[in-house]
Amino acid sequence: MDKQSRQRRQLLLYLGLGVVGAGTATAFGVISKNANPTAAITKPIAPETSHPTSTIEPDTLTSARSSLPDFQGISQWLNSPPTSIASLKGNVVLVQFWTFACINCRRTLPSVVRWHQQYAQAGLKVIGIHTPEFAFERYTNNVKRALKQHQITYPVPIDNDFKTWKAYNNEYWPHLFLADRQGLIRYDHIGEGAYDTTEQMIRQLLTEKA
Repeated sequence: MDKQSRQRRQLLLYLGLGVVGAGTATAFGVISKNANPTAAITKPIAPETSHPTSTIEPDTLTSARSSLPDFQGISQWLNSPPTSIASLKGNVVLVQFWTFACINCRRTLPSVVRWHQQYAQAGLKVIGIHTPEFAFERYTNNVKRALKQHQITYPVPIDNDFKTWKAYNNEYWPHLFLADRQGLIRYDHIGEGAYDTTEQMIRQLLTEKA
């Protein structure tokens, strides 16, 4: 898609019309992102959007285990003081990339919030990395409003410059990474769904020794 077409699609999304190209919607509910947003707007609030999707495998059980990259370029931490991957060692860590106007992300939040509430005392640490697609999603007050709306109390770092996004080689919203108590990525999931599988993996990793 050329720049002019992309800007037109984004404008239509701001107006609430939601253009989705033929063949882009799949059952996984995921958006692909390869570059930072460039559209400028004057109002800080816009309606939630339903984004184009990509056909991909929904789950990956990581065989070649790699360590969770550290958080980079975070402009602000909400719900917690600044933290690091090193400080989370000894816990099972769930990192999810999301943005508040993405309806696919919003549909995952009840499960993520429930996992935090149910398993935090057992050693699960949830980090919701907020990386914006559109300009209005960069406003911290808008993010705070979304946290209150969805009852999100776990840490949310603001990744407006996409530095943590790039450190994880991420291309999608939402995208979940799950690491064991040694900080090694054992599972990841792109898009909506697979909630039972993800929860089973959380429970399995919580039973493993550090």
